[in-house]
Amino acid sequence: MPDADPAPVALDLHDDQVTRLREALTAADFTVGAVGDLLGPDAHRALQRNETTPAARRTGDGSPLATLTRLFSLQRPVDVASADTALGGQAAALTGAGLLERDGDQVRALVDVRPYGDEDHDWWVVSDLTPGLDGDERRVAPDWVLGVSEASSSLAQLTVRTPVASALDLGTGCGVQSLHLSSHVERVVGTDLNPRAVTMARLTAELNGLAHDVREGDLLAPVAGERFDLLVTNPPFVISPGTDEKLVYRDSGLPGDEVVRRIVTGAPEHLNPGGWCQVLANWVHRADQPWQERVEGWLAPGGCDAWALEREAVDPATYVEMWLADAGLRGTPDWTRRYDAWLSWFEAERIEAVGFGWLSLRAAGRDVPRLRVEEWPYEVVAPLGPHVRAWGERVDLVAGATDDEVLAAHLVRAPGLAQESVGEPGATDPSTIVLRLPDGVRRARQADTVEAALVGALDGDLAVGQVLDALATLTDTDVSVLRTTYLPVVRELVDEGYLR
Repeated sequence: MPDADPAPVALDLHDDQVTRLREALTAADFTVGAVGDLLGPDAHRALQRNETTPAARRTGDGSPLATLTRLFSLQRPVDVASADTALGGQAAALTGAGLLERDGDQVRALVDVRPYGDEDHDWWVVSDLTPGLDGDERRVAPDWVLGVSEASSSLAQLTVRTPVASALDLGTGCGVQSLHLSSHVERVVGTDLNPRAVTMARLTAELNGLAHDVREGDLLAPVAGERFDLLVTNPPFVISPGTDEKLVYRDSGLPGDEVVRRIVTGAPEHLNPGGWCQVLANWVHRADQPWQERVEGWLAPGGCDAWALEREAVDPATYVEMWLADAGLRGTPDWTRRYDAWLSWFEAERIEAVGFGWLSLRAAGRDVPRLRVEEWPYEVVAPLGPHVRAWGERVDLVAGATDDEVLAAHLVRAPGLAQESVGEPGATDPSTIVLRLPDGVRRARQADTVEAALVGALDGDLAVGQVLDALATLTDTDVSVLRTTYLPVVRELVDEGYLR
């Protein structure tokens, strides 16, 4: 395998070049939808598998859209004349600015300009070229800037989208989270340790006509003394000894899960009252400590309400193989040496597994913050942001509320909440009742007949206490006994989202 290709040193587009490039991309309709229509479903799926041949067969008509797709998405050379037409007459200028390189009568992209969007926006993201197309085993440079990834999409789906004044995109990379933030945040600040990422993030913002404040520096140092309404980060969380070759986009250089700990413990002092911090993270499972206890140890001192959710845990061998392959080391002489050294470090640290998940912190201003730390390897339905925000609102409802206040509350069941009952045909009562949420974290809980009747009756008209008293009459149960038994259940139902 060849050595890693060095990332191009210079990428310097002037304002007028950026403006003309944006106009050219717009004129060509270089968007997710148009490229998808051009390629068709089969070629699009092949491209997602890093195979460009089917897409190349559909992009040979020389149109601006086809030319831009070949140039950037397929990373194939195009003739200078077609490139000049597609790029608004700027092929030579963009070559000089480091976006393209020329070889005879053809040009090739040196960086990726990728269509990206959501339900309401079409954007472009600037990053380094995607490795691995058509079996190319080229290793990436240490300062390589990752484009849109599964992790960045997960964070975008997790983020609370309440309109706010300020947000921090910590470890901004190519700037994709900042694009999403711009849709509901007045002032967006991005930071990154990698100077090349800072350049890319600035260009991403400028290409989309956005004025983001992008700063170079490590973790929270560039925003010392500043506070924000929202902090989002997909940090370099890969868990390793921190002593080997580093890829900046994924490796912090800190041992273990230290980078996540530093972010989580440092973030609260950068949040305005009511502000959120949302983090994609890995954490270790040690032989001598439950992972929940470890993560709670990070969260508790910060004084924020916090919800930590582990989506999956993998064994050390699986984890090491995944990240060695990500670095392009499969089949190289270095694979076995690094594999063995990494596993030896896991063993020495008594790490039995690595957890993948997310952390959401909220500066609620409570003397005793609420912490929820749980495993959820089951189905979730995106976007998760509205459900995270709703969790914060539900915590406000029940945290510190007296029993009398809970009894006086007019609650409603979650929209779409379903009840599944199982029993013998003709039986008076079902043997099993399950309440199931339809979206977000799709929780399910077994309920008895009283709990099911309680949830069914709470439609906002009657207070909790009124419904419990009615159920006590129906079941010939002492009112005080029923209230004592089911008030904690009501709190659980609110906390888990069955009641709102």
